[in-house]
Amino acid sequence: MTKKKPVRVQDVMTTGFLLVDGLDSVSDAMQKMRERGVAVLIVKKRDDDDEYGIVVPADIAKKVLGQDRSPGRLNVYEIMSKPVISVHSRMDVRYCARLFEHFGLSVAPVIDDSEVLGIVSYNGIVQQGFEGAEE
Repeated sequence: MTKKKPVRVQDVMTTGFLLVDGLDSVSDAMQKMRERGVAVLIVKKRDDDDEYGIVVPADIAKKVLGQDRSPGRLNVYEIMSKPVISVHSRMDVRYCARLFEHFGLSVAPVIDDSEVLGIVSYNGIVQQGFEGAEE
């Protein structure tokens, strides 16, 4: 019996994210999201001792639209989640799925050596991670 090669996060991640500054307005960030066709914002670190933040569509819906706040008057940092729970590119997708379940996540940035490489989601894990899996 041969050992099956594990599927890694790097095999299922996408580059469908946008790196933005926390001081950008939510309105500007939403416009950039539409132009680039992405749904996830990664908020840049302010310095080496800072951490990345994340904004997903649910954050905009709950914290801006749902509270009837003006996206032009809000900064991204006001609605982001920070620090972000991230995964590394060599992680086995089975452990990534367990991490998502444990912390109630649906998406996470893939960060290696303090650089954001991509985004991994349940959709990516299920759609791409088990192609060719043994039955």
